[in-house]
Amino acid sequence: MSESTINDNQMPEEIDFRKGVRGVHHIPPDAKVFLPASIEQSVWQYFSAKAEQKGVGLSELLTDVLKQDIEINEALK
Repeated sequence: MSESTINDNQMPEEIDFRKGVRGVHHIPPDAKVFLPASIEQSVWQYFSAKAEQKGVGLSELLTDVLKQDIEINEALK
């Protein structure tokens, strides 16, 4: 950082926020975000079996199911 004194209206030159967006945490649209969730064992067993039948991962299957549910809910609005 520069040796100059910084007041409330002055930002050091090496910190560039010109392309920043205030109050937003950036998560790229294609990023996978791990969010722990608790589900009943019977639901886990059902979807685990379906994922295995389809040859996909459980996370992929659950993401697809949730996306479909979102689409249905949005269509019903």
